[in-house]
Amino acid sequence: MTEHDGFAQTQSPEIRAMSDPLYNDHVSSLREDEYPMLHGSTYLDHAGTTLYSRSLIDRFSKDLMSSLLGNPHSASSSSQLSSRRIENARLQTLRFLNANPDQFDVVFVANATAGIKLVAEALREQDNGFWYGYHADAHTSLLGIREVASQGHKCFESDREVEQWLGSPGSRCGMHSEAGIGLFAYPAQSNMNGRRLPLDWPAKLRSFSHSKTKCLYSLLDAAAFLSTSPLDLSNSAESPDFIVLSFNKIFGFPDLGALIVRRESGHVLRNRRYFGGGTVEIATCLKESWHIKKEGSLHDQLEDGTLPVHSIVALESAFETHGRLFGSFKQISSHTTMLAQTLDHGLQDLRHANGESVCKIYKSSSASHQANRSQGSIVAFNLRTPSGAWVSNAEVEKLAAIKNIHLRSGGLCNPGGIASSLELEPWEMKRNFSAGHRCGTDNDIMGGKPTGMLRVSFGAMSVMQDVTTFLNFIKEFFVDNRKASCEISPPPPAPVRFYVESATIYPIKSCGGWKIPCHLPWDVKPEGLAWDREWYLVHQGSRAALSQKRYPKMALLKPVIDLENGLMRVRFDGPTSPSTSVEIAVPLSADPTVFSSSANLKNGAPLSSKVCEDEIIAKRYSSGIVSLFFSNVLGVPCHLARFPAGGSDGMSVRHAKAHLQPYQRANSPSNSNSMPGSFPLSKPAKRPSLLSNESPILTISRSSLNRLNENIKQSGGKAAPAEAFRANIVVAEDPSLPPGVEQPYVEDTWRHMKIGSQYFELLGSCRRCQMVCVDQTTAEKSEEPFVTLAKTRRFDGKVFFGQHCGLLLGNGNVEAGEAKRIMVGDRVLPFRDGEEDADEGLQACITEANS
Repeated sequence: MTEHDGFAQTQSPEIRAMSDPLYNDHVSSLREDEYPMLHGSTYLDHAGTTLYSRSLIDRFSKDLMSSLLGNPHSASSSSQLSSRRIENARLQTLRFLNANPDQFDVVFVANATAGIKLVAEALREQDNGFWYGYHADAHTSLLGIREVASQGHKCFESDREVEQWLGSPGSRCGMHSEAGIGLFAYPAQSNMNGRRLPLDWPAKLRSFSHSKTKCLYSLLDAAAFLSTSPLDLSNSAESPDFIVLSFNKIFGFPDLGALIVRRESGHVLRNRRYFGGGTVEIATCLKESWHIKKEGSLHDQLEDGTLPVHSIVALESAFETHGRLFGSFKQISSHTTMLAQTLDHGLQDLRHANGESVCKIYKSSSASHQANRSQGSIVAFNLRTPSGAWVSNAEVEKLAAIKNIHLRSGGLCNPGGIASSLELEPWEMKRNFSAGHRCGTDNDIMGGKPTGMLRVSFGAMSVMQDVTTFLNFIKEFFVDNRKASCEISPPPPAPVRFYVESATIYPIKSCGGWKIPCHLPWDVKPEGLAWDREWYLVHQGSRAALSQKRYPKMALLKPVIDLENGLMRVRFDGPTSPSTSVEIAVPLSADPTVFSSSANLKNGAPLSSKVCEDEIIAKRYSSGIVSLFFSNVLGVPCHLARFPAGGSDGMSVRHAKAHLQPYQRANSPSNSNSMPGSFPLSKPAKRPSLLSNESPILTISRSSLNRLNENIKQSGGKAAPAEAFRANIVVAEDPSLPPGVEQPYVEDTWRHMKIGSQYFELLGSCRRCQMVCVDQTTAEKSEEPFVTLAKTRRFDGKVFFGQHCGLLLGNGNVEAGEAKRIMVGDRVLPFRDGEEDADEGLQACITEANS
């Protein structure tokens, strides 16, 4: 089995003659017209799915408008046309793979995973089940087969182990003696790092199977490989028994997959018991239950129900357009390999000012981008700080999103490759999972190791400018060019007066804020300021809480707490149709009649939904008018819900997650080496929280904001307002102080503070995301202030601004409901480590909290 030119019939002679630089220019010239969605964006996730061209969609649209296509399970002329077009698509697919139609069949499926599942389900129906072997570099979908392999399974941890197995006929690898059938599966190319695996294993397996008088079949996952490289099945004797692929990874459209079956091996798939419409000649269900399967082509027996006719017909447009635009797959492979090699070398050359490497690239020692037979057009890596600490992938993705760069991060659906590359033992992965790690969450560095990696992958329409843009992005944000300097201890406490400049609550999570009037004392509770983030909007389908990151228009929903009338009034400050209401009101009371009763909710239970990865139980407003108002103004079907209703029913509990960051501990005056007899710090406690992400209260400093805006303006950016950070409390320095004594970021060193007569504990710095770039008055997105924050406020690979805090839990008889209040203008007295004994009230609170 070798590679070949899959588009020899459609490629342009002019394109065929192009050298690599000219080919890159050719692709660059066609992108503006053919890929308008790329304007202003750098797309680097072609291994996930590549992009469809304008010509493909236009040609397909014209084809649909000129063709009357019916259900193929009929005798009408429209149905017969569909049948002919489907058979033509099968033939085109086989020609694309240089496969003889007499030796191979094509079964259309939803995607490559569906093809894998079809093979697994058919083998499961064998009399004695089957044995399963798979390579450690396999996609998650291949791993899943092991769960239905009743005769055992074996994970081959390396190519060498596979070669030893194939070269040793006596080796059983856990295969039971009664297992008459076995399946060995592996990827042609790792979807994680692009490493290409040997294509001669199926031929060796076939010979190996004969020597063992066992039926061993091969399954090749070609989805990642075929995205930029041709596959040659001209020699049936050396080809895999089953090959799966996804057309969207090749053409961008249609969303369709195929299972390619070697006809000599197809009989093993005929034993499955399930049958669907179109796969049987006759079936009975009254008085008797029997059916007769279709004979003839394998695809007639395996393609259940009505095929996705239009998606299959689209293949004709996809093959023709792709070949016309890009020429042969050999040229695509050569071009994308050159791009990947350039990026690989560029990343390896990056150094911090202290000489330390910026990138750790994950690839096999035997793989090289110079030889595309051993390496595909993928670069997988992680980033390091000058001190060698890992940079959070979540932080990279946040900045990439701001810069309109699209890449992939996380576990990449490749458990074996991730575990091997990151040296993660099973016990570590179990520990990480128990500690709350999930793929896609911000908590992606645990136990000093990354839990995933970054992946850049190229496609036919990628160009050198994409490489340059990404390298410049890494240089701008993740290469430290500063020379090492001596550590400078924080300045000693100075007689600086602070006060509360403003206080804001956000009654509906992720919606606009409401500033508390200056003259009004406001209740503060263990879970935060009164009425703060007690409501949220929940998607009617997914039951997940809506967020400004996905729905920026939420910023234009402006709640107002009307205490006099006992209402929360909500106004939408964005454009709407004349018939759409722009204001609504709901009662502040816990009146149960305004919520849906258990009888009206699905399964007779209160509303269960997810907020920041936490499963919560809340109450949904029963009024259709309320749901309609929010759904109309946001353009997304949603309900308004309350958690907990009235703030007292305790239906479910959330707790604060904030904690001191390592850089804060390092900058502490005491630096954990407290003097004997010094006053003890308060013990970490489970703090109740409503719907805020990390803590009951978020505080920022006006002085720190001023410094940030100075940095932004130096780069020609627009200053960020305090509202961008959605803080509850803005602390400012006394305006009567002389100029030049501001202390930006001094709050990083605070551990407690007293506002008015109330004591608060500082829980740790606030980790920031691109949501700070949403303008809270227009809902428009921009790059700032996150871009400048990433350059000036990154510690341990994460970006911080502001401080989480909460009412000190030992603050009098708080749990018993004693009223605690603060107000705008209150004096703020900060305390750093070691200063707790300077205030008797703070001492008493800490003592009570520790008791």
